[in-house]
Amino acid sequence: MKLKILFVDDEPHVLQGLQRMMRSMRDKWEITTAAGGPEALDLLSRQSFDVVVSDMRMPGMDGVQLLGEVQKRYPEVVRIILSGQSDQEMVLQSVRPAHQYLAKPCSDEVLKSSIERSCGLRNLLANKSLKQLISRIDSIPSLPALYLEILQELDSPYSSIHKIGAIISRDIGMTAKILQLVNSAFFGYRRHVSSPAQAVELLGLETIKALVLSVKIFSQMDRSSMRVLAVDRIWAHSLATGVFARTIATAEKCERAVVDDAFMGGMLHDAGKLILAANLSRQYKEVLTGPRGNGGSVLEAERQTFGVTHAEVGAYLLALWGLPFNIVEATAFHHIPGRCPHKELGVLSAVHAGCSLEHALQGEEDADNQLDVAYLTELKILHRLPDWQDLCQQAASEGEGHDG
Repeated sequence: MKLKILFVDDEPHVLQGLQRMMRSMRDKWEITTAAGGPEALDLLSRQSFDVVVSDMRMPGMDGVQLLGEVQKRYPEVVRIILSGQSDQEMVLQSVRPAHQYLAKPCSDEVLKSSIERSCGLRNLLANKSLKQLISRIDSIPSLPALYLEILQELDSPYSSIHKIGAIISRDIGMTAKILQLVNSAFFGYRRHVSSPAQAVELLGLETIKALVLSVKIFSQMDRSSMRVLAVDRIWAHSLATGVFARTIATAEKCERAVVDDAFMGGMLHDAGKLILAANLSRQYKEVLTGPRGNGGSVLEAERQTFGVTHAEVGAYLLALWGLPFNIVEATAFHHIPGRCPHKELGVLSAVHAGCSLEHALQGEEDADNQLDVAYLTELKILHRLPDWQDLCQQAASEGEGHDG
C-alpha cells in the first residue's frame, strides 16, 4: 500500500516543484497537493493521509494553525512543517503541532529521508492497538524548542561550542541539570565544570543533545503523573542505562555514531512510560500496582490494558520526532530484542544489555528485565557478558554519588 502524503502551500510553483522532487517516489507514495489550510482540511475530511507537509507562512491559516487542527482532528497523521530562515523565531515558539521542522531550502533527499524516518515505524509497529491508543492520548510531546535551537545552531556554518553553551545558558533549569550531571561521578571528570560551554566541550555534542532531550521530557511530568510513576527512579535508571549502553558499545569497538546513539537510546528507552503516566494516569496506575503485587509481568499488564507496551509507545514518539531509526528500534525492542527483524551488534544490543544489567544491579531481576540469552547467543556476543558486567559495575560504582 502506498504512503499517502499531502503537501500544502499557497504558491502553485512550490507545489509543482515538490511534485517534481518526489517523482522518483511515485511507486511508493501517492502525493496530493492543497493550496492552503482550508483546502487541506477539506481533503483530510474526505480521505485519509499518512503525512501532511505544510509551508509555514500562508495567508489566512498559517502552517502552525493548520497542523494544530490536524493534530486535534487526526492525531495519527505525521505532521511536518517547512519554514524559511525568517520564520525561525515563529517556529521555536510554535513547535508543538509539528513532529518535524525542516528549514527551506530543503533538498529532495532531506525531505524524502524525513518522511521515511517519520513513517518507518508504521512498518515496524503496524499495530492497530497502538494507533487506537495514540488517538486517546491528549498530547504527544513535540520536540522541545531548546533541542530544535541546538540542532539549528549545529547546522549553522558559524556554529561553535560557546554558542551552543550560550543557548543552554538561557534555560536556567536546564543549565542547572546539565551541570549537576556533568559534575556527577557518573561522567568521571576530576575538575569542576562551571559553565554549559565547558560541559559541551567535555561531554560532546551528541551527549549534550541526549541530555537536553531527556531532561525536557522528564520536566514535562506533572504532579499527577509523578504520583503514578517513581519518576526519580526512572530518571536514574535511564541515565545509568545510557551510560551502560555507551560503555558496552565502546567496549565492542562500535563506530562513534553507534556509541552516541546507544547513549541517547538508553536515556530515552522508557519515554513511553512517561507518556502513559501523563495521559492515562488512572489506567497506568492500575497496571503498575496490579501485577507487581503478585509478581506478574508489567509488560503483559500493559498489553492487556492498552493493547501495546510502553516500549512501542515510546518508539512511536521517537519515530515521529525523526530520531535515528536505530534509536527508535532500540526503544521498541529493548525488552524483546530477539523479535527485532535486524540482528546485529549495535544500539539495540547495547541498550538491551545496559537496561537489563542496570535492573540486575538494583535487584530488579523480574521476568520483564531478563537478558535475552538466545539473542546474545545468535549475535555471538554472549561470551562478552562478564566483561560488560564488570565495566558496568565499575561505572555504577563511580556514579553512586550522583544526584540524577
